Amino acid sequence: PLHVPGRMDTEGIVRWMQRRASPSATLLQDTDTAATFISSQDLVVVGFFKDLGSEAAQVFYEVAGEVVDVPFGVAEAAELFQAYGLSADTICLFKKFDEGRTDFPVDPAQGLDAAKLTRLLHVHSLELVMEFTNETSDQIFSAKIPHHMLLFLNKSSSAQLALRDGFRAAAGTFRGEVLFVVVDVTGYGADVLPFFGLTPADAPTLRLVKMENNRKYQMDQDAFSDTAIRTFIQAVLDGKVKPRLLTAEPPEDWDMRPVKVLVGKTFEQVAFDETKNVFVKFYAPWCSHCQAMAAAWEKLGERYKDHEDIVIAELDATANELENITINGFPTLHYFPAGPGRKMVEYKSARDVETFSKFLENGGTLPEEPPAVSHVPPRQGQGPPPT
Repeated sequence: PLHVPGRMDTEGIVRWMQRRASPSATLLQDTDTAATFISSQDLVVVGFFKDLGSEAAQVFYEVAGEVVDVPFGVAEAAELFQAYGLSADTICLFKKFDEGRTDFPVDPAQGLDAAKLTRLLHVHSLELVMEFTNETSDQIFSAKIPHHMLLFLNKSSSAQLALRDGFRAAAGTFRGEVLFVVVDVTGYGADVLPFFGLTPADAPTLRLVKMENNRKYQMDQDAFSDTAIRTFIQAVLDGKVKPRLLTAEPPEDWDMRPVKVLVGKTFEQVAFDETKNVFVKFYAPWCSHCQAMAAAWEKLGERYKDHEDIVIAELDATANELENITINGFPTLHYFPAGPGRKMVEYKSARDVETFSKFLENGGTLPEEPPAVSHVPPRQGQGPPPT
């Protein structure tokens, strides 16, 4: 089967089929057709090749057939090379924003690499500073840029809007490595505030997110100059800044209930207590699957509340983050057996009291299933687990 890259909605699939059914790039024969083509869209790509039969040109056609959200053109006429100030094979990205044009010269020795060109086009087709809106959210999350630097502000405040200048000035240094995004806390961006533990009153503020694991970083004290922003980002990239982890406050009776209520700041001492076997449900309050198993988890807590070496617990993973454990779906169930080594076993079987009990009584395994054991690295500042 053929892989359909890009958008998987109806419009995206139709565009891909149309691109596959016709020439992937439009031949631009003179300055008039080139000017018309370049001005026709906010973003176009033109490959200038001395020989359209060259290997580099064929790679360009291949990329054009896959990157269907952007119009592609090709040119080999000498007058077009002259008109656009070129003397050698070059890929030009023309855009009606930021710097207006970005050139990617073709290396005469190494030629053109399809994956590298696709990556460059994706990175440089994004605005240097994006605004988080309903229209741009898909583009932002699908950009495959490993870090996002976010400026949260209230757009109704002229003083806060002025902070965009320093933010933009810092952005060019990290293009392709860090995507800069402005989030209006009173607009579409209000929906993402809980993810960062923020409210509109916290604006203006900055956060950097590592997209691989959603780790969030913040300055000790927000500073909005381009120099301060660049220095902070580089420190994060160099591993010199610890992530800032969300944690709720524990309820007063958190350890008096049959199901212990854990938060970020109490998780470590409970889960890795070497005298206890700890079974933890990581949940989201809005998750229907979590709600469906809530009664079974409470019954499990009641069943084992008098067992000194077994603890049944739960943690709201939307309000609490852990340094070396990333929760990607809800509910996630992990068993932390007693003893050294910081072992963690993921539970993937039926979510009912009897199967839970069988799992616990069997020491964190089910007879018919191999245990999914991993080791959790210690928090920064702790020594390695004993072997």
